[in-house]
Amino acid sequence: MDKRLLDILCCPVTKSPVRLLAENELLALNRAIAADQVLNGAGARVTGAFSGGLITRDARTIYRVEDDIPVMLADEAVATSQLTDFPRS
Repeated sequence: MDKRLLDILCCPVTKSPVRLLAENELLALNRAIAADQVLNGAGARVTGAFSGGLITRDARTIYRVEDDIPVMLADEAVATSQLTDFPRS
């Protein structure tokens, strides 16, 4: 992802800056999705694995990245609080 774009993106709800999701974070998220344990901001079950993502700097919210396009919609966001084995900094 273009660094200039990453520098200006922020969470649409909290305005917190975002960073790219690390590989171990992506693996933990996709394990939880595969186990049918993840809901999005709208309360719908997340069924498809993420190929990439952005996470807020406070590590509370993940946004999907599809074809290098960030999906910065609150209803599509995933709260990390529901991910039991998510790496914590």
